[in-house]
Amino acid sequence: MDDSSRRLVFGLGNPGPKYHGTRHNVGWRVIETLVARWKAEPVWPGPIYRGWRARRKGGEVDLAVPLTFMNLSGGALAAWIGRHGLDRGGLLVVSDDVYLPLEMLRFRPGGSSGGHRGLESLEVALAGDDWARLRLGVGAAPRNRYAAAAEDAGALKQHVLETFGPDETDRAEAMITRAADAVECWLDEGLAAAMNRYNRRVTKEVQEP
Repeated sequence: MDDSSRRLVFGLGNPGPKYHGTRHNVGWRVIETLVARWKAEPVWPGPIYRGWRARRKGGEVDLAVPLTFMNLSGGALAAWIGRHGLDRGGLLVVSDDVYLPLEMLRFRPGGSSGGHRGLESLEVALAGDDWARLRLGVGAAPRNRYAAAAEDAGALKQHVLETFGPDETDRAEAMITRAADAVECWLDEGLAAAMNRYNRRVTKEVQEP
């Protein structure tokens, strides 16, 4: 497969069981969902990434996650590209977003990191931001309007490293499953179709079959 036909879905998160269920790791968990759904096979692992390959509709799809911490994700992606090759038009990055409400999905063809440290690292590694991303809403951190900016930043960092609350867990699991469906839409029908279908607030009608 040449670089122009290769497709890679890269899910952001922190390595290790301590972080698995946190808000910051929903992108990683979408990859796990797809690995199981597609019965993807492990490929040669790099020292700072883990990868799989699956066949879908006659073509190959690669899946990968970083084994670095979030703010060094760009190095992991660069290592994967260095070994396997990739045209950035075939890249989809999956990440969390604290500025979207829980359950909301948002595809974008490129653009700002929005302060997300993992996306910032990828922008540096790829020397640009013109690659597709799928963001999963994990809800905003509680804010204290009287707190200093540094305290608000600290609260945000703590928020993304927390697990979902009892009243959020089922909704988060449903979002991860729906995000895996959205990735399949991106692969099968393209970014425009995926944006049209999934860039909307979740309603009762969307949640129920």
